Amino acid sequence: MKKLVILASALTLSFGAFAATQASEETLATAHKGADTAKEKLHEAQNTGAQQKLKAKHAAEGKANSTGSKISEGSQKAWHNTKQGAEKGWDKTKESAEDLKNDISP
Repeated sequence: MKKLVILASALTLSFGAFAATQASEETLATAHKGADTAKEKLHEAQNTGAQQKLKAKHAAEGKANSTGSKISEGSQKAWHNTKQGAEKGWDKTKESAEDLKNDISP
């Protein structure tokens, strides 16, 4: 009877620890998602500012509608998209590695 009570107590404690771990993992995932969203918005604002600055420079030089300025602006936009995509991929890789590390660690 005593062993049964000890076993029941141990199981109750382990389920509580598992629930706490699960809750902290969910909180961490939510925090990562919020940080990624904030970082994306920041980079979008920075990229928009850089694109507007380039357009203003071209307008000041009188080349606003020239083929060269359109190519330059398009290249800049493509570069920003590529850079942002690479950063998203890197962030995902880091988060996956962190999740794997947390799953392996006791």
